[in-house]
Amino acid sequence: MLTQEFVAQAAERLARRRAELEQEIRAKLAAAREVVGSDGVDQVIEAGDYANADLLAALDIAEVQRDVAEMRDLDAARRRLEDGEYGRCIDCAAEIPAARLEAQPAALRCVACQTRAELGGGSHPRL
Repeated sequence: MLTQEFVAQAAERLARRRAELEQEIRAKLAAAREVVGSDGVDQVIEAGDYANADLLAALDIAEVQRDVAEMRDLDAARRRLEDGEYGRCIDCAAEIPAARLEAQPAALRCVACQTRAELGGGSHPRL
């Protein structure tokens, strides 16, 4: 069973990671705007390097999408904390080891169930 102290620390880890992601998203969106901003577009047109600009913008957007997905996972973990469900595997209901939750605070599954999910035996392989 997870201690109250561990749960409080988990809440802090979730909040800290979410704040980091918010900063990363802002920076990546700003970088994407710089690439496709008016000065950047003029430079790209002059250089004829449309593919490179498109690739850079697409990479930034893909990273933002990944970060937003992680933020959703963190928000879901915070809801599980509030509901008293945090640290329980969604597949087998076993307690997720504290070491796994420290490494992956938004983990949904114990290691065995996560392994099965990643090998195609589960419905949601992300966490």
